[in-house]
Amino acid sequence: MQWTYQASKKPSAAFVSDWLEAGTALVITEDLEKAGRLKEVEFKDEFDTVWTKKELKRLLTEVEEEPQDVSVFFDGGYQKQEGLAGIGVAIYFRQGKKFWRLRANLKLEQLESNNEAEYAAFHEALRQLDELGVHHQSCVFKGDSLVVLKQLSGEWPCMEESLNKWLDRIEAKLDKLKIIPVYRPIARKDNQEADRLATLALEGKAIFSKSEIAGSKEPYPQ
Repeated sequence: MQWTYQASKKPSAAFVSDWLEAGTALVITEDLEKAGRLKEVEFKDEFDTVWTKKELKRLLTEVEEEPQDVSVFFDGGYQKQEGLAGIGVAIYFRQGKKFWRLRANLKLEQLESNNEAEYAAFHEALRQLDELGVHHQSCVFKGDSLVVLKQLSGEWPCMEESLNKWLDRIEAKLDKLKIIPVYRPIARKDNQEADRLATLALEGKAIFSKSEIAGSKEPYPQ
């Protein structure tokens, strides 16, 4: 949020805030307006799009019932002798005042390594986000493959052609959905749900479910 502060009988001064949730930025704006200290204001999102107060209020109304606060767990498993991979995805999100969990898995052929299975799981997570209607927001992606997350973030180079193809597909999907990824490596013990889904896929047990999470003030796994 960027605004011009108008002090009484003194020159005005321009300020730029830290990153804020859109709703919080609007509350602060209205407080400054009530105090008579706000001369003009504009809002800028992570994509450098500039919004007026009226435009931002309309946007918040439109997206109120869309998925928000998205947290994704992903995992992939690979059986080298059989040439089979299992991938698992668990997505937690808020929609309106309700919290939801989506679980999905797939058994895949023609992959070459466990790392490729991890990439495939990440791509499947993006496909599920697209189906949910998630777009133009930050999403947290949690996995126990440090190699994959570091390569996705650009911190580590990716030298394998097969993995670079997945990187290109993932980057294209993120760009299409205008999702800003937040990569968060976690320990394997904290990724048991996605790991179990991947294992069930390898056992031939397909899972797809979307269920409401009720009775919890902190519905997301830490």
